[in-house]
Amino acid sequence: MTIRVVLADDQRLVRGAFALLIGSVPDMTVVGEAATGREAVEVTRAQRPDVVVMDIRMPELDGIEATRQIVADERLSGVRVLVLTTFENPENVMAALRAGASGFLAKSTRPPDLLEGIRVVARGESLLSPAATTMLIANVLSRPESPVRPTDLAALTEREREVLTMIATGLSNQEIAEALTVSPLTVKTHVSRILTKLGARDRAQLVIHAYESGLVRPRPEARGGP
Repeated sequence: MTIRVVLADDQRLVRGAFALLIGSVPDMTVVGEAATGREAVEVTRAQRPDVVVMDIRMPELDGIEATRQIVADERLSGVRVLVLTTFENPENVMAALRAGASGFLAKSTRPPDLLEGIRVVARGESLLSPAATTMLIANVLSRPESPVRPTDLAALTEREREVLTMIATGLSNQEIAEALTVSPLTVKTHVSRILTKLGARDRAQLVIHAYESGLVRPRPEARGGP
């Protein structure tokens, strides 16, 4: 299956470079480009791609608000947003994930890693760069102690909580399957049920649920971020 991609960036040269990169592989194609956040929403609605590669700082609408509008549109339920920006800081990471982005990478990411990131997001999985993951944890740690909300996870079974904990530590379905001695298909079923029960869009939002509910506690060494 060919992954259909929309590129949203206010710099023509950046869009051109990404288009050339994506065009160099057989399993992807660029179906639209946008120079503003508003155009990104419009092009996405017109093309209904699999993945939108979204810059954060753009005119008219920034990438966060454009992501929020795309995710909120029921007609675009199958579209995933991969935020790609030079501004990798805790506020942007949290804002992007809360807006519904499925991934967050820095523009300094190596080309092969960007391509693989698009593939990961297109499969419905979440993707955070190591720096973004550290920032996410540091952001949670930097807040005043937030109340644990056990009702958030009350619907989960013990095994589903176990799977959620592993997701929050960054394990893939394959790695979770190996740790629990079950099949990857079984893990996928667990993940699907957890997403449904928590009303989460993807694994990135599950990570937020795990930390904010108190199910997972960040390690002290994560305090302070990169």
